[in-house]
Amino acid sequence: MSRRTFVLYNGGMPKVSQQHRDARREQILAAARRCFLRDGFHATSMQDLFAEAGLSSGAVYSYFASKDDVIVAIAEENMQVVTDMIRAAAIKQPGRPVGAVLADIMEIMRAKDAQDGLGKLTVIVWSEAVRNPALAERFTELVTELRVNLADVIRRSPDHLPGDAPADALAATLMSIVPGYLLQLALLGPAAVDGIPGVVRELWP
Repeated sequence: MSRRTFVLYNGGMPKVSQQHRDARREQILAAARRCFLRDGFHATSMQDLFAEAGLSSGAVYSYFASKDDVIVAIAEENMQVVTDMIRAAAIKQPGRPVGAVLADIMEIMRAKDAQDGLGKLTVIVWSEAVRNPALAERFTELVTELRVNLADVIRRSPDHLPGDAPADALAATLMSIVPGYLLQLALLGPAAVDGIPGVVRELWP
């Protein structure tokens, strides 16, 4: 980085700007994604992360205390994009068909997979969550938030799905499609999931 932005305070001691901190945090996460995709979670050490990011141990530990913290941050970042999109659909586009919202989620996931390997990273997170209770608890919170937001979309669009099933149950049912989509994306590649968003739109128009 050629320039750094500092804010001076008190006796001229430099304070790193929030913009710089955000950029450094993303630098670490990008390095972690590359390591996890290349070598897997367990084969990647914190020393590997330091080397991949080109940073000292102190610099990395000032953001993340462990590999678990890094992988949780990656999961949160990926799912926050989807959560924001669902929330926007519920608040700004009431009455929008759930099939359209779910198809949009899939297309966002495919775009993020091309950008930073979302599909394979998600499978890595799932497998680690099976053996790591703390990670499983945080991942459960993220998935629950997605379901809550999707249920809100359903409540605001009462005419798009048949039957009298509760919105929460319908949201859980629709969300069960997403893991299969991600698994196929990770294992079979993007061509294997080409037609799925369109079919979802047709199923729940």
